[in-house]
Amino acid sequence: MISERLQDHVALITGAASGVGRATAHRFATERCRAIYLFDRNAEGLDQVVAELADICPRAVAVQGDVGVDGDCERVVRQVIDEEGRLDIFVGNAPAHSAAPFLEMSRDEWDRVLRINLRSSFVLGQLVGRVMRDQGGGSIMYTASVSSLGASMEYAHYGASKAGIANLVQTMALELVGHGVRVNAVSPGPLDTPQSRDVLGSDEAMERARESWPLVPMNTPVALPRRAVGSRPADSKVSHDVSSSRRCCGSIARASRGEMPKKSASNRSAPVRKPPPRA
Repeated sequence: MISERLQDHVALITGAASGVGRATAHRFATERCRAIYLFDRNAEGLDQVVAELADICPRAVAVQGDVGVDGDCERVVRQVIDEEGRLDIFVGNAPAHSAAPFLEMSRDEWDRVLRINLRSSFVLGQLVGRVMRDQGGGSIMYTASVSSLGASMEYAHYGASKAGIANLVQTMALELVGHGVRVNAVSPGPLDTPQSRDVLGSDEAMERARESWPLVPMNTPVALPRRAVGSRPADSKVSHDVSSSRRCCGSIARASRGEMPKKSASNRSAPVRKPPPRA
């Protein structure tokens, strides 16, 4: 039976031209999401996803832009509000990734990865958070990584950016839950995506990775955990009760088919801490 729990909802997904973003768009469409805005730099990929959704989504809109550019972030949020009048679900997923030894990593590459992964999460989170606060609620979801829970060689910039997202999610959850806005994240393990192939450098390296890592295939639409979305908070009271997936807030949900590669350090997740009492 097809669920209609996202009927009448409006969603914005970044990094939507492929991988997790594309899969998320398909999932939302099968849940009868009324309008899905797809944001990515890859115009050709966006057009392909829009075509895939044509028969299952009432309205899929491609918006080309760069999450690393503040003006593009402001433009896409403004377009959603101008055309739909509200924004119920935001998925921050646009990724930047590369591999370099710590002592050889350039400052420019460090800045690029932090700008796309972490700074854009703050910029867009603030933009959509204000919209959701003013309309009475919403759901914000980020793609973090198991790299936020433990270290991996040659990924200092990526791991730092994803760890920053995990902490940002928990801080946003504390500050926004009183406005009816839930903020959560999924931390996937290794994924079989175009970005993974680009980082590894060749089809041969990707094949070796498929043999040695528990890669989750992303060449077909898959589902994010159900706690990522739920009833529009404007229509139901939001609480800290994470036992209900529809009302989960401040969660960093690990989604992995297996363990991290052997060269990774241990994984530890930090609980959401209450702010200190005011003097």
